[in-house]
This record gives sequence, structure tokens and C-alpha cells, in this order.
Amino acid sequence: MSNRFDEVAESSRTSVQAGGGTPAPTGSRIPVNSGSPTPVNIGEIARLAGVSRSTVSYALSGKRPISERTRLRIQQVIDEHGFQPNASARALAHGRTQTIGVVFPPAGRRYTDMQLDFLSAVIDAAAAHDHDVLLSRSGEGWDEAFDRLVGQRRVDGAILMEIRVQDSRVDRLLGTGFPFVTMGRTADPDALSWVDMDWTELTARCVRHLAELGHRRLALVNRPRELFAVGYEAAHRAVDGFRVAVDELGLTGEIHHCGDDAASGEAVVQELLDHDPLTTGLVVLNEAALVGLYRGLDRAGLSVPGDVSVTGVVGARWAETVTPMMTGFDNSSDVMGRLAVDLLLARLEGSSTAKPRQHLLTPELTVRASTGPAQTRS
Repeated sequence: MSNRFDEVAESSRTSVQAGGGTPAPTGSRIPVNSGSPTPVNIGEIARLAGVSRSTVSYALSGKRPISERTRLRIQQVIDEHGFQPNASARALAHGRTQTIGVVFPPAGRRYTDMQLDFLSAVIDAAAAHDHDVLLSRSGEGWDEAFDRLVGQRRVDGAILMEIRVQDSRVDRLLGTGFPFVTMGRTADPDALSWVDMDWTELTARCVRHLAELGHRRLALVNRPRELFAVGYEAAHRAVDGFRVAVDELGLTGEIHHCGDDAASGEAVVQELLDHDPLTTGLVVLNEAALVGLYRGLDRAGLSVPGDVSVTGVVGARWAETVTPMMTGFDNSSDVMGRLAVDLLLARLEGSSTAKPRQHLLTPELTVRASTGPAQTRS
């Protein structure tokens, strides 16, 4: 099911009568002083400006040249009567809907606060370019919701979220010519335009940061097992970075999957301590579980960073919500949303054969208060 954000209101036809209901004479219009312009349609603009409907259409779309005198006369009528073309008319005139789609299947029954942050960033970035956003919860494959969005051309292009290493949505769209960008990378990303965090490198840097502080026994708190099982690319790349860094540095490391909620964060603490009670460093990729993870450590009688140091890749506002604030690599939904919209609009304006563009983000470590020297714990 699709939900429209910032939907453009359609202009309405208003018939004007004179003298309390007497129809206006043919060929004339009685001005009405209602305090604001009365909306009109293209036919009425053509009549008032003394031109054809097609000339008005050309003036609005710019598809054919018209004289400056005629254009100014049409513009004067538009200004006086408050004409606003509706979405369907704009699409016919310009071949564009001025709407972009976001295909964003939630991992669970609802969007997390972090996912809503990203959607808000996309909407703001699109609005800055006079575009609306149509959201689809469509999941893997080519379901009915995805077909309505893409097959029926309800949008000019789309941003695909929750990308998988092997993603059938991407495979299908590559053969259609439909403009799209991805938030994340498939196994073969060179032919695509995308924005992504360098999950492999950033996770490895988290491991190195903890190792420099003397931590030898680490755990990765990853995204939900269900997402990992279907090939969610960020979860897979994070595991790759964690394993490589742990092996290179001769550390002990365990990987734990965690649901996108605080309760799961509490539960994963007990799980990882059951597996290795001497764990002193955590790398967190699941910001939705971060508050619960801190709570679980507190209930286990472990302080941050006195007993356990915590770092990871999460949004800054979530890293700063917990106490002590979390040291990590900030995942900026504002930056990623803006870059994704910019990439998509560039594709819409450019040639279909233009070389794809990519943004691989590697933010710097923001040191806060959640990591410190490893303490011996028995």
C-alpha cells in the first residue's frame, strides 16, 4: 500500500454567476471580489487571454515558443485568477509527475524512529526541489504495490531502501529504463547510482578503536537475524569488517543479531554475557536497540565504560541520547537523504546513458564518553 506525503491539491473549476444566480453573458466574465483570486482552468485562461488552449499549454510547459506579448498576457490572467495546474495536468504537460517514490519495507511491523528520520530527510530534500514523495512499503520482488508505483508510472523515479546483496527489485528495474537509485549496494554495484555507508571499513575501525584501548574480547551487536538471513547488505558487510579486523588483531569476537527495539537490546546483553562473560567491548550496528542495550548492561551490574566499552555506527542523535553518550561513527540520515534525492533528480534531468554516480560515506570517529581502557574482569 502506498501513502502520499505532501500531496498536491488539485485546482477546482468554479462557475461564476452574476446578479445572484443569473448566468453571465456569453463571452464575458463578471469579476467576483471574494478577497482572493477565484481558481480557473486552462480553458478559462485561454478565453480570458484571447488565445487557444494549446497556446496556454505551450506557455505553461515551454515546449514551443510563443511571443513575449502573448506570454505576458497569459501570465497576467494567471496572476489575476490564481491558476494552479493540478498534478495530472502537470504530468501531461511536462511528462513528469514531480513526485519521487521511496520503496521502504520496514524490518518489522512498523518503521523505527531512525527509519522515520530518514524518511523525513528525504521529504525535506525533495520539497526543496518542489517534489512530493510517495511511500511504498513494498518488500522483496515485484508485488502489486511495487507494480503500481513503477509499472503505472505514478512517480518519476524511486529510491530503493533496505538493499540486499542479491536484490530482485534492482534486477527487474535495470531492464525497464525506470530511473532509480539505491540506499545501499548490491554484490555488483558498479552499474547503479547509490548512497551507502562503508559498513565494512567502519565496523573494522570500531574494532581497532577498542583494540587500541586494550580490549581483547569483543562482540558485534548486528541487525535482526531475519534481515541477515534475506541478505540485508549492511548487516553482511558489517560482519565481514568485524571478522577481518578481529582476525588481523588476534582478538576474540562473537556476532549477535538483535531485534530493532529496546527489549531486544536488553535480551542480547544477557545472550552475549552467557556466551562470553569476559566480554569488555561492544560494536553496535543496531541503534534502535541501543537504549535497551545500556539498560541490560546496567541490570547485569556492568558500567559503561568502566566494565564494558561501547562503540559503533549509529545516528548522532541516538548516540547522544544514552548516558554516557556513545563514541562512534555517526550515520547521518539528513546527509544520506539529501544525497539520495540529489542523485535521483540528476538521473531524471540527465541522459539515460549517463554514467552512474555513487557516494560511499566514511565519517570520522566522534569520541564521546562510552569507551575507555579495558579493565580485567574475572
